[in-house]
Amino acid sequence: MSPLSSNPLQMQSRAELIHTLTSQETFVEPLLLPLDQWTLEIVCNSEAMRQELAGYFSALLDTPPQKKRMQIKVVDGPLFESGQPLTKQAPAPGRKIKEEWLDIKGGRIVRKLKTGMVMIFGEEENLVTGPCLQYPNQVVNFINNRFIELKLNQGALLGHAAAVRLREKGIALAGFSGMGKSTLALHLMSAGADFVSNDRLLIEAAGEGGLEMTGVAKWPRINPGTALHNPALAGVMSPEEKKRFSQLPQEKLWQLEHKFDALIEECYGPNRFQLSSAMEYLILLNWRFGAGPMVATKIDLEKRRELLPAIMKNSGLFFIPQSGVPKNQPEERYLELLSRCRVLELSGGADFDQAVQVVDSWIQS
Repeated sequence: MSPLSSNPLQMQSRAELIHTLTSQETFVEPLLLPLDQWTLEIVCNSEAMRQELAGYFSALLDTPPQKKRMQIKVVDGPLFESGQPLTKQAPAPGRKIKEEWLDIKGGRIVRKLKTGMVMIFGEEENLVTGPCLQYPNQVVNFINNRFIELKLNQGALLGHAAAVRLREKGIALAGFSGMGKSTLALHLMSAGADFVSNDRLLIEAAGEGGLEMTGVAKWPRINPGTALHNPALAGVMSPEEKKRFSQLPQEKLWQLEHKFDALIEECYGPNRFQLSSAMEYLILLNWRFGAGPMVATKIDLEKRRELLPAIMKNSGLFFIPQSGVPKNQPEERYLELLSRCRVLELSGGADFDQAVQVVDSWIQS
């Protein structure tokens, strides 16, 4: 990485700063990642980093590249010190401060406090730098955040939801934190559904009264409880891990912070991922473990506004809105679009097997 002045951000725009930090790097062959209308051109300074990302995004790389392009440089190297104070991002209640940031001409710089990884972004050229090979998940998140910004600036709503396509029907799955939307998505895949998204969903109006949902290329990160109770996911754990985790009670299993990546093609086979789909149904998880029988209720979100926060998602630090685009869309916009799909609330006790049966029956009715 290029040597820096004692105050590298002073008088430097986003483009100038990226040039300063990368001018002495040698980059390997670009990785072209097609997402919706765009191709993200990912250029790495290490073949090992390129192979890491090529393996993660392998399900998408056969799609023909699109004309609209955005470049993301990935520089695995020493930590970058800004030379200027950055503002710590206020966390959600009960959460730790994870990031600090600074707006510069033409973009923004964000630094991850735990890892020291630095992201510089805005418009067509972007950079993530630091120990990238050590923290590939943060590189993946940054790449996906660039795609999310492109869609939000087109007017899409950001949903905190997983999504699948079952029997040619698009189903979004939302719920308050810890309700198991990703787990239900994977159970539905075991029943034949295709995967659309794990934790973020971009929702847009389509045609006369329809909805389009677009996923994010981020595979499920599952806890040991999910892996143990779904045969398709057995391969994500070693025999030693299976033995150790199987000895824990169920409630403790679901609370563990330990996570495994569940790569869709490795767990379920090829051609089980679709980046986008019509969205006809929304399942809202409002259940908990040990709360008795599961209850399924068709609802009108206009009359159950208290459930809206289960799907609404703040755009966060990695979204810089273009002129005229709101930082976060209001409740009324969510209500307006979600009125175009059918909504089912699952309450009472959490029961994934019964939920799969109910959802499958509901979409065929």
